[in-house]
Amino acid sequence: ESPMKDQTPPEMRDKVMHTRLISGDLVLMGSDAPPGRYEESKGTTLALAVDTAAEAERVFHALAEKGTVTMPIAETFWAVRFGMLTDQFGTPWMVNCEKPMG
Repeated sequence: ESPMKDQTPPEMRDKVMHTRLISGDLVLMGSDAPPGRYEESKGTTLALAVDTAAEAERVFHALAEKGTVTMPIAETFWAVRFGMLTDQFGTPWMVNCEKPMG
């Protein structure tokens, strides 16, 4: 429920006004675009690196909710956890928690 509900057009009242995803020192903020301003992402994938396997799992599953998993999150030769998905808004993501080097 927005404190600006009375100033918000009816078609935007069920949309996200402000959200943020926090992972360590990273803060990623966003909001839904008003009608006529949204363009689906083309040719870009967002890559998110996190510090722990648990954080990778949490972030991956949150982004995958109502989306499509293209590579389930799992251990790889370079990562404790790595997975790929497209979120419910059509944005492709890679979530990565690298193995220690050495």
